[in-house]
Amino acid sequence: MRKPRDFDAELKALEEKARELKTRKVQQLGELVIATGADQLSTDELAGALVAITETNDTSKREAWAKRGVMFFESRSRRTAPASQRNPRGAQAQSGGPQSPAGGTGSA
Repeated sequence: MRKPRDFDAELKALEEKARELKTRKVQQLGELVIATGADQLSTDELAGALVAITETNDTSKREAWAKRGVMFFESRSRRTAPASQRNPRGAQAQSGGPQSPAGGTGSA
């Protein structure tokens, strides 16, 4: 006879993992705000810029912001990593997609 699954323990483990992921996401967003210099903006200015970005349906603007974000991350990786270890956007791509739109905040 097979051992029955402990659904409560599995659910608890999944909830803990979800909390950890949410915490990491919030931390990474904060780091992104600081890295882009957006921490110099007031909370109202930053929130307004982010709202404007999310409400923008102009594909060309969004593409331009995305390109600028890619350039930002590539320039940071060139400054911080030795030439033999450069992998532009490699670390950012693994951390998730929500950070990309915020990377263009300065160009709003």
